[in-house]
Amino acid sequence: MTDNDVDPFAGAAALPAEQVSIGYTWPECPRWHDGALWFSDMYAHRLVRLDADTKAETVLDASGRTSLNDTEVILGGFGWLPDGRLIVTSMHERVVLVWDGTDLAVYADLRDLATGPINDMVVDEAGRAYVTQLGFELFQGEEPKDSLLLVVEPDGTAHALEDLGGFGSANGIAITADGTRVVTAEVFSTRLSVMDRDPQGRLSNRRVFADLPNMPDGLCLDDEGAVWTGLVDLPGIARVLEGGQITHLVKLPAEQGVAPACVLGGPDRRTLYICAGVEVMDWEKSRQGKLGTISTVSAAVGGGSARP
Repeated sequence: MTDNDVDPFAGAAALPAEQVSIGYTWPECPRWHDGALWFSDMYAHRLVRLDADTKAETVLDASGRTSLNDTEVILGGFGWLPDGRLIVTSMHERVVLVWDGTDLAVYADLRDLATGPINDMVVDEAGRAYVTQLGFELFQGEEPKDSLLLVVEPDGTAHALEDLGGFGSANGIAITADGTRVVTAEVFSTRLSVMDRDPQGRLSNRRVFADLPNMPDGLCLDDEGAVWTGLVDLPGIARVLEGGQITHLVKLPAEQGVAPACVLGGPDRRTLYICAGVEVMDWEKSRQGKLGTISTVSAAVGGGSARP
């Protein structure tokens, strides 16, 4: 860093994290639901529920599913429909699956819309799902390219939001507590973007929420509209205000690897749950090591009714 450089993390309060669970492949897309933490243990093909006593149980095992396109079934972002059913992205299969507690089936086929693996997802109160996508075959060595946000409407129909333009591998995505804005992380554009959302769920007025010092990944929102996001190259989790000020920073020990995602949970949603893992590009090595962890941080501002 030269004398003319400004440290983007200067002034950010450092917060300590406590590791509460270990033994996962690549934990991702955490959600707080019905008094427990849920997350995708991606390369184990499952969704995990971690209760208040940090006891882990597999709530959805997709390892027996045969994909529609001969790819491995890797579960990504997920959420719940108004009738209680869970929907989840099958990333490389490029479909959204639905699970009623017993059966796992295709809910929305996005193969004609997606230009690469689909990624995270947030579900609104009406059951509308906003789906992000990598947009290119990252795991096959393709060069990054922009891609569109996808939407699955409450009736199950899907379309791309062409009017918003391409995103640089949109990843984490969230809806503000008042429902009027949607924020997403553009990994390869190194920024957070925000869009207005009307009562019918339509998005418009895309703009930059914050330019970041390195690549963002998963994210969540707090009740003041700030974004907690994983910073891949830090590695760690940062709290970012609109405009780019970083107010808080969580750095994990090197052995915990990268922290790709986080969510505010707990009884008052003032506990920041952080997913971390190693070997995201080597799926088999990640499965063998099972070094993925969940850590917690006490947050001053809760998540309120922001989604996820």
